[in-house]
Amino acid sequence: MSTKFSTASVDEDAPITQADIDAGRLILRQRVEGRVVQPKKRVTLYLDASLVERFKEMAGERGYQTLINETLKSSLQQSDMEAMIRKVIREELKGTAGHIA
Repeated sequence: MSTKFSTASVDEDAPITQADIDAGRLILRQRVEGRVVQPKKRVTLYLDASLVERFKEMAGERGYQTLINETLKSSLQQSDMEAMIRKVIREELKGTAGHIA
């Protein structure tokens, strides 16, 4: 029988006690520059062989899967930024439509 609990109820700065360890409440979190790194999710993904080889070449020793992850994140952030810029431009154009003679 597995017991689930919310990680929100765990105080990240509280000292770890033997009781916590015995109860299995120890949660290890990786930190980078003081921030808690969100865990990654394992997925199965089929990519073109040439694409994987290109990422492996570009990544070097860093790890091609990390590079693919960073590229996907960057692409989403850029897409979000482009959508926001388009929205602002549309709003500005609507605002000036009545002022054009």
